[in-house]
Amino acid sequence: MAHPGDRAADHSTGQSAEQNSDESRSGKHRSGYVAIIGRPNAGKSTLMNRLLGSKISITTPKPQTTRHQIIGIHSDEDSQIIFLDTPGVLTPKYELQSAMMRFVERAKNDADIILLIVDATDSRKPAQVVSLLESVTVPVFLLINKMDQADRGRAEAIARDIQQKLNIHQTCYISALTGEGLPELLLAIKELLPPGPPYYPKEQLSEQPMRFFAAELIREQIFLLFHEEIPYSCTVEVTLYEEREEMDYISADVIVNRKSQKGMLIGKGGRAIKELGTRSREVIEEFAGRKIFLDLHVKVREKWREKENWVRNLGYR
Repeated sequence: MAHPGDRAADHSTGQSAEQNSDESRSGKHRSGYVAIIGRPNAGKSTLMNRLLGSKISITTPKPQTTRHQIIGIHSDEDSQIIFLDTPGVLTPKYELQSAMMRFVERAKNDADIILLIVDATDSRKPAQVVSLLESVTVPVFLLINKMDQADRGRAEAIARDIQQKLNIHQTCYISALTGEGLPELLLAIKELLPPGPPYYPKEQLSEQPMRFFAAELIREQIFLLFHEEIPYSCTVEVTLYEEREEMDYISADVIVNRKSQKGMLIGKGGRAIKELGTRSREVIEEFAGRKIFLDLHVKVREKWREKENWVRNLGYR
């Protein structure tokens, strides 16, 4: 399989209509969209990455790391599953979070199957997620996650409570971290997919361009390096991604919500921004499989999270 950083992962490299038609007529091939929905930090991105066998979605211990709908494509000889990783379900407090919830709503509406993932170690009931899924008509798999850490009896009690509220097609006890229960889950999903041709070339893992992944990987490092409000107040905009013979050149702006946050990101003597740049360059190089020159800048966009135009202009559409 091609890595999403490979040039072959460009969405324009689609299969021919004749290939798609032949596979569709055979009646053997299945394909469809599967949305992964749950509370923040339930393990949605870890699950998709594990199912794909490749890191497509950024993951950190902090909640609300995922802000976009991330597409991950799992293909084998007779099926193609398009996974939709979504932001954690929450009550929006500002425009950015409202945009995040629109991604969740869109994924829910596009899905042929929904995976409701629940953290078995979380004492809070996922009432908001359950309410969101009450009206869906597609099959819902209930995934009780983090079974590598959870008590089985408690996990089963959580499942029973949700089963009383939703029409659950199948309940699976899994660990997205270790892979426990995931081969069986994949098989069950494939059996439910509608017949149809592949939507993407079989070697493709995602439809997002490389500049999108570069921005996400920088943002991941911000979550890992900084604390309190900084990760939630920042976004990253790649203003230039240029493929060069010896290395790729990336220019990126780290956008902050308030002027006071700019100094925190730069740090004393520029140490913090230098550390961010070094770590980001390393993970982008690993992802892309080639050398990267990364030029980082910090810019202030006052209250960008609260302003619909800024939220849209910065890619949260």
